[in-house]
Amino acid sequence: MSDTYPLPNLAAIDAAHHLHPFSDMKKLNAEGTRIIQRGEGVHIFDSHGKKYLDGFAGLWCVNIGYGRKEIADAVARQINELPYYNTFFGTTSPPTTLLAQKVTSKAGPRFNHIFFTGSGSEANDTWFRMARVYWAAVGKPQKKTVIARRNGYHGSTVAGASLGGMKYMHEQGDLPISGIVHIGQPYWYGEGGDLSPAEFGLKVARELDAKIDELGEENVAAFVAEPVQGAAGVIIPPETYWPEIDRICKARNILLVTDEVICGFGRLGEWFGHQYFGVEPDFAPVAKGLSSGYLPIGGVLVSDRIADVLINEVGDFNHGFTYSGHPVCAAAALENLRILEEEKVVERVRDDIGPYFAKKWGALAEHDFVGEAQSIGLMGGLQLASDKKTRTRFEKPDPIGALVRNHALANGLVLRATGDRMLASPPLVISHEEVDEMARIAKIALNAAWKELRA
Repeated sequence: MSDTYPLPNLAAIDAAHHLHPFSDMKKLNAEGTRIIQRGEGVHIFDSHGKKYLDGFAGLWCVNIGYGRKEIADAVARQINELPYYNTFFGTTSPPTTLLAQKVTSKAGPRFNHIFFTGSGSEANDTWFRMARVYWAAVGKPQKKTVIARRNGYHGSTVAGASLGGMKYMHEQGDLPISGIVHIGQPYWYGEGGDLSPAEFGLKVARELDAKIDELGEENVAAFVAEPVQGAAGVIIPPETYWPEIDRICKARNILLVTDEVICGFGRLGEWFGHQYFGVEPDFAPVAKGLSSGYLPIGGVLVSDRIADVLINEVGDFNHGFTYSGHPVCAAAALENLRILEEEKVVERVRDDIGPYFAKKWGALAEHDFVGEAQSIGLMGGLQLASDKKTRTRFEKPDPIGALVRNHALANGLVLRATGDRMLASPPLVISHEEVDEMARIAKIALNAAWKELRA
């Protein structure tokens, strides 16, 4: 029970009043909500005192781990000085302006501007509007259609969910909205067939070229994709994929958008995913690791090509949010970036803990239950298979992943399941010993689930 909130019946109150995201509330209320009370380092503790290694960094976001007092202190200072003011009407605050400078300094020479939002979903809505405004301003108002990918994830607002290619999300709310179409995903294990990964990467990338031909280049505004698909299962594209996508967008005069909400701020061992894959996007929505989840903040990195037109040609860009550039959130993000920079967390992911994680996570591929164990930086995807020799997946994948996830949770490890793929994304400050513990418990969960399925 929490000292701050000492009520013993929080789960009952939650069931009576709280609607959770992405949840079957009838089922959740019957099972009871897990109350997470505190966090420390890479661990969280529930209201019964049980300790879990958070192998998912909250929701891909607690990059510097839990309990960093420096961020609490920075927030307290700012909240006492100026708890809130907006960035409308020609105003800003010191931390907001300094955060804009700091973030853009890490994003590469093409990015010198950022538009702040409150979340990654809002960031995706923002560039979607910016892209259309940009093309109209340069005399091509018909360039409105955006191409995205099946099984991509770009948030759950109307535009974000439409950009995403999750069928189960489109089934609720008459989505996608008009002007958004989808092409294939670079998921070699599940869809590559007899092609090599390199061949498959080129094949899927060239679906973009074909879709542009079908729609007419004069009608296509942008292509958006995550550098690595997160919610779809940590799907790492073949090495041929991104260079071809980059080439096509440049050749066809299509804006390229890399959704960095998960991949940004060190997750792949570079500051941003587009840097890892060597591509040059026009927009890059960000969130999550920007503040390590300590306070909600997001934004869109805007390339000079776009920003110059918005500044010099558009006049008022009639878009924004009450909390765009919130000073307290900006102060938290500034301190978070200072920690990442001064403690060389991103370099450590690239040179030390990322390769160590790859070794330990990759060893799980030896299990009879595992068809593929992929990782990149500190993201891991584990493909479960009913027959690993033939890459045969399970007929009903959802219960399979849930079974492994639940066994992991029972043994003190938080993993995520997407169908029959297990996902890991631990805090970037995880130690070698804690990676060992992750791998050990993951193996216990695989053994238990495999035994249960074969019983």
